[in-house]
Amino acid sequence: MNAKRFLFWLLGAAVFIGALIFMATRVIEPAALANPPHVAGPLTLPDVLFFALATLAVSGAAAVALARNILHSALGLLLALLGAGGLYVYLSADFVAVAQLLIYIGGVLILVLFAIMLTSRITEVTISNTSFGLAGGVALFIAILPVLLTVALVTPWMTHDPGPLVPSTAAIGSGLLTRWLLPFEVASLVLLATLIGAVVMARKEIKAD
Repeated sequence: MNAKRFLFWLLGAAVFIGALIFMATRVIEPAALANPPHVAGPLTLPDVLFFALATLAVSGAAAVALARNILHSALGLLLALLGAGGLYVYLSADFVAVAQLLIYIGGVLILVLFAIMLTSRITEVTISNTSFGLAGGVALFIAILPVLLTVALVTPWMTHDPGPLVPSTAAIGSGLLTRWLLPFEVASLVLLATLIGAVVMARKEIKAD
């Protein structure tokens, strides 16, 4: 078993190093030469607010993935949702920010917290799924990091001067009922199927008990 695990990690390391070399020579370097990174100006108050909200969202997401206590993961999700809602406010998306606050924080997250607190011995559940552990997660993060940095720093993003602040509720409602009506209804069907699946699984557990 140890020999198989060693060979598996050796093969994974070879694939990982090969992916890094390929990304550096074939993707990142040509993209950087074609589009030099943008030179940032002086740090302003909106920049500080953006970085603070982004740090809050990323820290909450990291807590969700890394916390060993499920309650701490739920609280990390709260921070991530608050950071995302703040970014929506920063982008003048008032309707999306309020929907984030009411639906995800006021509804979904509260439901998750109640489910955690009302479920007895939830921390004693044995998880049978295999895991690559911390080393596998770090290796995957290092493999994806060059791609993320390339997208963030080298991609020629389209920019424009910000316009006046106007309410976006009417435009979003009109778009959901006209241009984006079909994707909106498809999302509704997916959520309905998820709800039905949860009810079916809960009925099976009740019958088994």
